[in-house]
Amino acid sequence: MAFTTRGGHTQTSLAEINITPLVDVVLVLLVIFMLTAPVLQSGIQVNVPHTKTVHEITQQRTVVTIDKDQTVYLDDKPVNLNELPSLLRAQNTNTTHTTIYLRADAKVSWGTMATVMDSIKQSGITNVSVVTQPTTTKP
Repeated sequence: MAFTTRGGHTQTSLAEINITPLVDVVLVLLVIFMLTAPVLQSGIQVNVPHTKTVHEITQQRTVVTIDKDQTVYLDDKPVNLNELPSLLRAQNTNTTHTTIYLRADAKVSWGTMATVMDSIKQSGITNVSVVTQPTTTKP
């Protein structure tokens, strides 16, 4: 929009909004959420075993967790082991292509893990992946 001043000079008003600070703030928030999302995945404290080959997942998945006290959790909610198959069937409609991630504390016995894996397979889900952490190699 142009207008004329008393001296006869034509001036234009600035009607544009500077969005550079907005873009900066959005990018900073994006980086913060990307860094904190893996930490917020599961609030249950579990010391998983360390292995050399680890495949990092970035998508939200169904996670069954066994803590050091052998309490079983579905995502972040404690569940009864006998109810786990029905809860998994209700949560996943296509059980043949569903993958369940099993997080277990390093101190949990293999018998407990086998019992939980059997309970998962009773729901019709046959793809069970065990979650581990990468080993730190020193040069």
